Amino acid sequence: MFRIQAIAIATSILFLLYIVRLIIKGKLREEYSIVWIVCTIILVLFSFWRNGLALVSHLVGVYSPPNLVFIAAIFAIFIYLLHLSVVVSKLHSQNKQLAQDIALLKEKMEKKGS
Repeated sequence: MFRIQAIAIATSILFLLYIVRLIIKGKLREEYSIVWIVCTIILVLFSFWRNGLALVSHLVGVYSPPNLVFIAAIFAIFIYLLHLSVVVSKLHSQNKQLAQDIALLKEKMEKKGS
């Protein structure tokens, strides 16, 4: 059991360092990195605390600890997809407005040139 725990700890910490590296290089924005950092910290916490998942699942009333992991992951994915849908909708609206403004400016420029 110690071997899998060591692998889980090392993987979680390496993943956290990779996220920090992506933030520093500017490939991952801070607003999106918060979700990844929180999830990774939870992974590190449960990697160190062996019986933590069983305790939390018992407190929540979930029969099997792995089921709690799947429920939490599915819930987190839905929340994140909703957030991304809101962002895409906002960007679509801004893009449409920008295209309309450019068309109006182009029309003005053509009228001045004539």
